[in-house]
Amino acid sequence: MTESQLDVSNASRRKHPWRLVAVGVIAILAAQLLQLFITNERFAWGTVGKYLFSDVIFKGLLMTLGLTVVAMLLGTALGVILAICRISKNPVLSGFAAGYIWFFRGTPLLVQLIFFYNLSALVPQLSFGIPFAPPMWATETNSVVTPMLVAILGLGLHEAAYMAEIVRGGLLSVDPGQREAGYSVGMTNYRVMRRVILPQAMRFIIPPTGNQVISMLKATSLVSVIAMADLFYTAQSIYNRTFETIPLLIVSVIWYLVMTTLLNIGQSFIERHYSRSSKRDEPGFFQFLTGGFKRPAKPAAVPAGSVKAPAKDNGEVL
Repeated sequence: MTESQLDVSNASRRKHPWRLVAVGVIAILAAQLLQLFITNERFAWGTVGKYLFSDVIFKGLLMTLGLTVVAMLLGTALGVILAICRISKNPVLSGFAAGYIWFFRGTPLLVQLIFFYNLSALVPQLSFGIPFAPPMWATETNSVVTPMLVAILGLGLHEAAYMAEIVRGGLLSVDPGQREAGYSVGMTNYRVMRRVILPQAMRFIIPPTGNQVISMLKATSLVSVIAMADLFYTAQSIYNRTFETIPLLIVSVIWYLVMTTLLNIGQSFIERHYSRSSKRDEPGFFQFLTGGFKRPAKPAAVPAGSVKAPAKDNGEVL
């Protein structure tokens, strides 16, 4: 091989014509969508601006955020307990956790909410006591099972099944040798879990948990079927009176997008915190918004004649 064959001084980037075609198609679609937003008077942007920051919408927004926080706390706490039971060597605990996860993951959340809401049709009275003996405490089901309780229990119990699998997967992702290493230096089970297992498992638990929080925020819109005054139900109650359906739906969409965007940014920072020991530097959602992607460094051009041809093998053994 001669030096002229290794000359890369005139090398250029590989052409990607289909990228230009894709950019052109996307630009045309974006322009058409922008034209639709500007020229179509049925969007009623004035009405959107009127209700976007109204007090009644803010009350529904606060209800949505409150349900998200409470349901996620309940689901995470129950999920951790179920995950521990699932990996337990006790067949009763493991079987119970498996059955719980099977049931709540296998039935739609909307069906569960409606079922809990109509629980009084199945159990008119709630009682507590010794089986086959007079109850020590009893009350009407409708006085206890309110729409708020149904929303919290329905969302929380459903979420616990998914969080159990997320936590279980994170715990099992840690090499068993890490636990044995902790025991070898005299750590207790609790200390091994807190100082060795969980810090390593969090890198695998945090990303799907962040996705579950965002999914929970959007799933709260389902409580509108049980007359909970969340963001979506509030918008529904307004357009049922004013018949301004599209503007009120746009108001809901804007607020859902704002909240999910903020959650995505927060999730990105948390993921970066728990992946500091990882060698990979993957851009998160915050870098996507700010354009902070790191492009690979362009290789320096090799001067002509600076690359020498490899020596021929003369068969000598060094």
